[in-house]
Amino acid sequence: MYWVRVMKVLVTGGAGFIGAHLIRTLLKSGFKVSVLDNLSTGKLENIKPEAKFYEGDLLDRDLVYQCVSRERPEVVIHLAAQASVPKSLEDPSADASINISGSVNLFEASRHSGARKVIYASTAAVYGSPRYLPLDEQHPVQPISGYGLSKYTVERYLSLYRDLYGLDYTVLRFANVYGPGQSFAGEGGVVAIFLDRIMRGVQPVIHGDGKQTRDFIHVSDIVNAIFCALERGSGAVLNIATGHPASINRLFQIIKKETGYTGEPGFTLPRPGDIRESWFDIKKAKVELEWSPAIRLEQGIKTCLY
Repeated sequence: MYWVRVMKVLVTGGAGFIGAHLIRTLLKSGFKVSVLDNLSTGKLENIKPEAKFYEGDLLDRDLVYQCVSRERPEVVIHLAAQASVPKSLEDPSADASINISGSVNLFEASRHSGARKVIYASTAAVYGSPRYLPLDEQHPVQPISGYGLSKYTVERYLSLYRDLYGLDYTVLRFANVYGPGQSFAGEGGVVAIFLDRIMRGVQPVIHGDGKQTRDFIHVSDIVNAIFCALERGSGAVLNIATGHPASINRLFQIIKKETGYTGEPGFTLPRPGDIRESWFDIKKAKVELEWSPAIRLEQGIKTCLY
């Protein structure tokens, strides 16, 4: 892992799946960590007692300013978001308020407190339907959901804040993240959903024919990319993925082998709006961050079983 100098870090959404893994690693590496989370989807037990915890919402401007001004982090790692695509379509106003207005509150507090940098967890959803593959950072941005649009809007705010106020940033566009501790509920990833159903003796279900592809990246590789971004990737927008496609059918077969499951999946109609194929070019991240993913899908699935 890339060694960094930063000692004070604020993590928004630190009680969530990625945040829990990140905080454990930060603390083990000697960082002073503070966390801001409203616990709407995260869990309090994910936050280690060594981290200073603020329970609250990014829309609470006074709380955000209080948290950031007290802790005075050098780097803010912004993971918190409304992350449900269906919810963003059902209530686009709430999605925009949380993801855009909440983020702007955080950026305002960060620049006034003297923060050096924001590392922003963005998403592959900003691209929309691929025009070509693999998706690189120059691919046209045409989100097909309020979620993708709100996440991209925050990327543009970060560029503006860098130009106007000198607040540095790195945008990390995550592919399909999976790993131990991921919830199968809500926006839980397909890996967690398959494993939950198999462990409960319920047949997993695949939407469509299962030939659709995704780029599955292990949470430990995500954490490593964030670590590298603490001192690298100034002003950059980077894909964080494996660079390799895997079909849902192949994913199921890997999980079946590792769990000893003897059944076969059920199949149902494709979900409206689902993208058929998606995988990413990560050459820019390898150069800018001096980072590469290390966990193969077969290895990563094993970590989810213990």
